[in-house]
Amino acid sequence: MDYLLWKLLPLLALIVSFVVFFFLEDSYTANLFHMKKPPREECSFLPVCHYWISSKRIVTPQGVISGSVEINEGKIMSIVEGDSKHGKHMQQQVIDYGDAVIMPGLIDVHVHLDEPGRTEWEGFYTGTRAAAAGGVTTVVDMPLNNHPTTVSRETLKLKLEAAKKKLYVDAGFWGGLIPENALNTSILEGLLSAGVLGVKSFMCPSGIDDFPMTTIDHIKEGLPVLAKYRRRLLVHAEVQLNSGHNLELKDNDDPRVYSTYLKTRPPSWEQAAIRELVGVTEDTRTGGPLEGAHVHIVHLSDSSASLDMIKEAKHRGDSISVETCPHYLAFSSEEINDGDTRFKCSPPIRDASNREKLWEALLKGDINFLTSDHSPTLPELKLLDEGNFLKAWGGISSLQLVLPITWSYGQKHGATLEQLSLWWSKRPAEFAGLESKGAIEVGNHADIVVWQPETEFALDDKYPVFIKHPSISAYMGKKLSGQVLATFVRGNLVFKNGKHAPAACGVPILAK
Repeated sequence: MDYLLWKLLPLLALIVSFVVFFFLEDSYTANLFHMKKPPREECSFLPVCHYWISSKRIVTPQGVISGSVEINEGKIMSIVEGDSKHGKHMQQQVIDYGDAVIMPGLIDVHVHLDEPGRTEWEGFYTGTRAAAAGGVTTVVDMPLNNHPTTVSRETLKLKLEAAKKKLYVDAGFWGGLIPENALNTSILEGLLSAGVLGVKSFMCPSGIDDFPMTTIDHIKEGLPVLAKYRRRLLVHAEVQLNSGHNLELKDNDDPRVYSTYLKTRPPSWEQAAIRELVGVTEDTRTGGPLEGAHVHIVHLSDSSASLDMIKEAKHRGDSISVETCPHYLAFSSEEINDGDTRFKCSPPIRDASNREKLWEALLKGDINFLTSDHSPTLPELKLLDEGNFLKAWGGISSLQLVLPITWSYGQKHGATLEQLSLWWSKRPAEFAGLESKGAIEVGNHADIVVWQPETEFALDDKYPVFIKHPSISAYMGKKLSGQVLATFVRGNLVFKNGKHAPAACGVPILAK
């Protein structure tokens, strides 16, 4: 008997470890905030933790089904097709959403929440409330435009402190790759070991003084460290070319005309940066010296040579991916009115032909997924009154609106509910290493958005927009379809019919 017990000890230890992990997984991230979790009734509009949600349209990895999803203690326990009003469903509360769509919560891996240091631009409280109102259940925050920027273990700690008790959705964090930590790998390793999901760099001036640009040589220095930790490098891929390769402004070019700004950031800037990047990504192939590293191009704007180079690098086996944003898919340069600096971003919004090619690439899978690049600021920095495109802050505010925006414009291109789920949930989750998110599957976090694709609404002064400065969003005044009814984060019903739960119960996500 003793011998048998001795042989079973390793198995028993494994079972105990699994049970502890399953039940205490969330407490690890909660403890990072050194806080006691609020009572359930403050985190959720539902007083129970075990319940079912039903609909005739549930988006799963296997397709759209009619049925029910069982949720208990923040996780998806089972998925049942067919009639939800029989058997064990009767033992728990059932919320029947009729024909509203039940879909995995959106995961936005490119968000600027600007805290600490620039909370007046946006912050964790306002930004994550906006996310919850838009069905976004996880965000990954960029290392700028907060101050100080997140480029070391110490500055990540400041970010985590600033987020305490303010997260209405879960939040991961990117660090920054800048010359200082690229050339001092101990700083970079400290940042990665502290839990950032990867690092972001700019190949042109970022506009933020304490986030200087990197050259391809800095990137080459940082990639071996990223390979060691198996983390992502996200790159703002524009290289400022000299005047001999750039379109120069003339004295009579009006700064209030969008085409003037468009001249200052031509597609050749994106192409030059991506050409340098695909020159190093060949080492990221399986068996290569940088295996484990991955290069990701953020907010692709150019649908021509830039996209062709990325497609070729993918074809030869390089570890590379690319995102684009709804504003490049919704707008075109021809329709931007003089002085309407809400539309300024970098890279810029290009012409209608370019937009259609981006849609084609997204639908074919050549573009991996979508992000908002939510980049808010103060109205006075957007220069809405002055209308000077050359001086105004660049960035589109859209975090709360990306689901209806993508659906409204995507319908014209034949986009399906399953594709929306891929672009905004499954692929971003895989990219950021969020293994328990991104799909309605048994065992995953119950991160879910319930929305009605057919409902139309106007983005006017009466519509509740929760980002800090709605007036600077380029989407205000538009008519969209796709109303978010409810948002669940780890089983907590955090948003319902235009209202938020009393407490912010999202958790920080740190790489292990």
